[in-house]
Amino acid sequence: MLTPVIDPDGAPFWQYAAQGELRIQACADCGELRFPPRPCCPHCQSFGTTWRKVGGRGRVWSYVVAHPPLLPDYAEQAPYNVVVVELADAPRIRLVGNLVSRPGAPLNSLSPDRVRIGARVQVVFSDDGLPQWVLERP
Repeated sequence: MLTPVIDPDGAPFWQYAAQGELRIQACADCGELRFPPRPCCPHCQSFGTTWRKVGGRGRVWSYVVAHPPLLPDYAEQAPYNVVVVELADAPRIRLVGNLVSRPGAPLNSLSPDRVRIGARVQVVFSDDGLPQWVLERP
């Protein structure tokens, strides 16, 4: 399985995720949320940073179902979905992940015909701290 490339700006995101928390980088001066994490606020140019806990609810904004040929690490799980989720309490923030049947389930655990744009989802975390998504109404 591929692991995320963790840079100094994004490291806190992954540390919180490993603890089962979804936190988004925020400007310490103007309060604007930003994702992906970066050193400077695009709104006020401050370098001050905090990490704000968010509720983890959202809606599927877009998705794709991956079919072979794929990277070898994922070929056995195809077809599987990749979703873009717009957070309910931070609508300008969109996260990429997978919609699964339960926390820690394989990427192909949810039938592709169950994925819909606009579906309400909730964040869950795999055993290795990777944010995933489950349907609010399975």
